[in-house]
Amino acid sequence: MDYRDYYKILELDKTATEADIKRAYRRLARKHHPDVNAGDKKAEERFKEINEAYEVLSDPDRRSKYDKLGSRYHEWQRRGGTPGGFNWGQWATPGTQGGARVDYGDLSDLFGQGGFQGGFSEFFNAIFGGMGSAGAQPARRRGVQRRGRDVEQEVEITLEEALQGTRRLLEKEGHRLEAKIPAGAAQGAKIRFAGEGGSGMGGASAGDLYLVVKFAPHPLFEADGSNLRCDLPLPLYTAVLGGELSIPTLDGQVNLKIPPETQSGQIFRLRNKGLPQLRQPDKRGDLLVKVQITIPQELTADERKLFKQLQELRKSQEL
Repeated sequence: MDYRDYYKILELDKTATEADIKRAYRRLARKHHPDVNAGDKKAEERFKEINEAYEVLSDPDRRSKYDKLGSRYHEWQRRGGTPGGFNWGQWATPGTQGGARVDYGDLSDLFGQGGFQGGFSEFFNAIFGGMGSAGAQPARRRGVQRRGRDVEQEVEITLEEALQGTRRLLEKEGHRLEAKIPAGAAQGAKIRFAGEGGSGMGGASAGDLYLVVKFAPHPLFEADGSNLRCDLPLPLYTAVLGGELSIPTLDGQVNLKIPPETQSGQIFRLRNKGLPQLRQPDKRGDLLVKVQITIPQELTADERKLFKQLQELRKSQEL
C-alpha cells in the first residue's frame, strides 16, 4: 500500500489553516470538475484525489491521525526503510465497534451525478475506513434502568443529492440500515432512527440514532437556506454592450440576459433554480448570481488604439 501525500495533492503546506484547505479545494475542484473536463479521465482521477484529500484534511480528527502517520512514515524513510516494508497495521482503523458508520460505497454515491467508478483509495479505506464511528457501549448495573443515549452521526451529501433526494447505507453492529434522505433536506437537518442509538441499561430501551445532514463543498455553488449563490466572470464587452451569459445550474446550463452597462458585483436572481423546500419539494429557492467583470488581456495595438479613442471621447463629453 502506497502512502498518499494529501497536502501535495491540494498543493498546500502542512501549516495550512482550515480556510487555506477550503480555498485550495474549491480552486482545484473547480478546475478538475468533470463538468468542465467532459471525457477527460486524467481530470476525473485528479478530481477524485482532490476530494479524498479534502475528506481527510478538512476533518480535525482525521488530519491529526494523518499528520502523526506521515511523521512516522517519513522518519522511517529517512532511516532507509525499503518500499513496502512500513508497518501499516498499527495505523489501520479496526472494524467498527458498536455505533454506526456511513458506508458511502463508492464515489458515485458520495458525489451524486459525477459518474465515478471505484471508491476511495486503499490507503484511505485502511487508515480512515472506520473513523467517526459513534459508539455506545452497553452499561450494566443491577437494579438500575436507564434509557440508552442518543447518537448523532454526520452524513455528507452533495447539493445535487439535496435537489433530488438520495439514500445512504449504514452499518451498525452487523446489521444494515438504509437511510432515505429526502429532497430538500437542509444543512443540519436530522433524520431519526428509533432504537438504533446507545444500548439501554437494565432492560431499558435503546436511544435513537440521528443522521445530521452536512452539505459537501461544491466547486460552483454555496447554499444559503434554500437559495444558492455563485460568482461568475462577465466579459467586459458583454457588461458594456449587453448580451447573454451562459449560467450553470443544478438542472443544467441556462442563458441569462445581461443588460447594457452592467456593473461588476451586480446580482442576478434566477427564480426556482435553488434547492427545494423539505415539505414542499415542488417549491424551490432561487439562484443568486454575482457577476465579476473581467478585463481583456494581451490587447493588440488596434484594440489599445480603440480603447484610447474611447477614453478621449469620454473625456470630451465630461467637459
